[in-house]
Amino acid sequence: MSILLTGGTGTTAMRLARLLQAANKRVILASRKGAVPEPFSGVKFDWHDPATFPNPFAVDPTIESVYLVSPPGDPNVLGPMKPFIDLAVQMGVKRFVLLSVSTIEAGGPAMGKVHEYLISLGVEYFVIRPSWFFGIFQSLMLTSAYSSWAENFLTMHIQNIKDKHTIITSSQDGKIGFISADDIADLAFDALTRAESYNTDKILVGPELLSYNDVAKTFSEVLGITITHTRVSTDELQKMYIGRGVSEDRAALVCHLETLNAKGVEEQIFVHAKKVAGRRTLKSFVEANKDAWKA
Repeated sequence: MSILLTGGTGTTAMRLARLLQAANKRVILASRKGAVPEPFSGVKFDWHDPATFPNPFAVDPTIESVYLVSPPGDPNVLGPMKPFIDLAVQMGVKRFVLLSVSTIEAGGPAMGKVHEYLISLGVEYFVIRPSWFFGIFQSLMLTSAYSSWAENFLTMHIQNIKDKHTIITSSQDGKIGFISADDIADLAFDALTRAESYNTDKILVGPELLSYNDVAKTFSEVLGITITHTRVSTDELQKMYIGRGVSEDRAALVCHLETLNAKGVEEQIFVHAKKVAGRRTLKSFVEANKDAWKA
């Protein structure tokens, strides 16, 4: 029996694929181009092209589980995802693991609608709701309105850290349980391979609750230079993103989430009853990737 990973060449799916391969699980990576790294099997799959939806099952009709990563750039993710989920059920898929975000519950916007739909189908499911990825300090492009957090948020941090030795946010003193993409992959692996399905959702946070002042201190210690946290208004932050080529809708979304941070929403999530804590620290991430922030 096989496991299909959508977003197959993305941040979490590639880590997950390696874990599955190491466990001798048959895994297929679905991506828009269909080209995947060796030794994995890939298939062309595009959320916005329903003609590609049967492709995974043509390659391997024994697919029983699917890792769902929502399509980039479209807040209305249920629209393109529902037809594929329906087809997958028809083709014998028993279990779905959905990558969502910490602040969205079942029935909420974007992945919240997909979460709700999976429950309504009565299939085996698990929804991972991670906090903000460590990778926000490396990424260069905002690729999705809600998903792929390792690629999306605070896009300009890498350049600001390298050129100006600062991190610019409107999160004020709000604290966040930053999470590693490796911890997300670990939880997804467990959810996809365990005998009994969880049939619930879990909020995944890192082992530490950090403000951006704390983050700046960690970067300073590891990089050996002084990194500061520059506080700006939401309007100023939004203008900065738009000035760097981010669409108005996506810039507005990021700023909205920063406003939630400033209000302590992520701090509340850190102690939520559905919380699961990862084990990798921000410091270990910065140490492992410190060359990325060198000027």
